[in-house]
Amino acid sequence: MKVLITGGKGLVARALQQTLPEGWQCVAPGHAELDISDADAVTAYVAMVRPDVVINCAAYTAVDLAEQNSEHCYAVNRDGAAIIAETTAEAGIPLIHLSTDYVFDGFKNGLYTEDDLPAPLSVYGKSKLAGEQAVLAANPRHIILRTSWVFAAEGNNFVSTMLRLARAQLAGEGSVLNIVADQVGGPTPAKDLAIAIWTIVASIAIDKVQWGIYHYSGTPCVSWFEFASRIFIVFTEQGLLPAMPILRPVTSTEFGAKAARPRNSCLDNSKIHNTFLLSSPDWPTALRDVLKARKN
Repeated sequence: MKVLITGGKGLVARALQQTLPEGWQCVAPGHAELDISDADAVTAYVAMVRPDVVINCAAYTAVDLAEQNSEHCYAVNRDGAAIIAETTAEAGIPLIHLSTDYVFDGFKNGLYTEDDLPAPLSVYGKSKLAGEQAVLAANPRHIILRTSWVFAAEGNNFVSTMLRLARAQLAGEGSVLNIVADQVGGPTPAKDLAIAIWTIVASIAIDKVQWGIYHYSGTPCVSWFEFASRIFIVFTEQGLLPAMPILRPVTSTEFGAKAARPRNSCLDNSKIHNTFLLSSPDWPTALRDVLKARKN
């Protein structure tokens, strides 16, 4: 099995490379090596690699910056997805495309299923929904995998941001940390997400797969404030911080982010469990493993 992973420098792409099943091959170019918004480059790269499956991890993920850089955001998240989908369809290659909980508006009470109507609030969410629609239209052999709040031991993510801010505060270089308390979602360990993707690829390899949209995220659902609090408890326990930083729960309005986020983006993972026998990752357990990796 030979797999092409776009966006090879991102959290999920790196986790995929670290968990690659024995005997399989993967090629994971970063943006500098493959710009997915360049149709000629994508066509040439796919022809050169000749993969059995393509996993599209490339994305513009700067949610707030997207509000002022919408053209760039759409070029990657919509147009790039369309190019990948069209190229793989022409070559007869299945596509796994990563998407986001931010395609929903967050007004639902309860978990979002794959049948719920998307209604994104931000440029980022709208561009990712447009990317989903492009994949749906171009390549019938697709898995669109929506996930949320991905974190890992390395790279730019909420865990590393919290560690940086906490160290600054404890060193006297920062003030109280304002953490949003009225947005809830499921933190998802990148490693667990990668293993889930490889499980899906294995099903594709034996031609036993139900194409379509799936949700996969960590449990239990918590607010950003609750997630940060747990992170700092474990940081302190494992000696990554000398003491707990001072946190203050705030509303989304008080925090004042440029882009609107869904207040509730908890995803229902029943479909992926029933189809691929994949259980939702327990993020508190995974968090301890991630922070041990940072410490080591």
